[in-house]
Amino acid sequence: MMPDSTRLAIAEQMIAHYNAQDADAYVALMTDDACEANYRGAVVREGKEGTRGGLKAAFAKWPENKAEIVDRQVTDNYVVFRERVTRGPATDGSELVEPFDVLAVYSFEGEKCSRVEFIR
Repeated sequence: MMPDSTRLAIAEQMIAHYNAQDADAYVALMTDDACEANYRGAVVREGKEGTRGGLKAAFAKWPENKAEIVDRQVTDNYVVFRERVTRGPATDGSELVEPFDVLAVYSFEGEKCSRVEFIR
């Protein structure tokens, strides 16, 4: 089993890629069948390609979108971040989204992230 520090570094790298709006680098750290989902709920981005496409659409809509890691926890195959997300103005003219906090649970299989679940 890889050290906790390695999983933490990978999840932090995913946030760095997210903040750089680099969907390709973000999904490169995921398993092929990885997904993003609401906690105990529906999958919102299915597989590596679904995640890449969903992120690219979100980045196009909110070009100033950023996530700041406020707190970090690591246990077994999981990294949990409390993230402060700021969207900024949307390119489609939709209403401004107020900054919000989310708990993001990153699950790992080997050295790749297999699932990210959001608790909001």
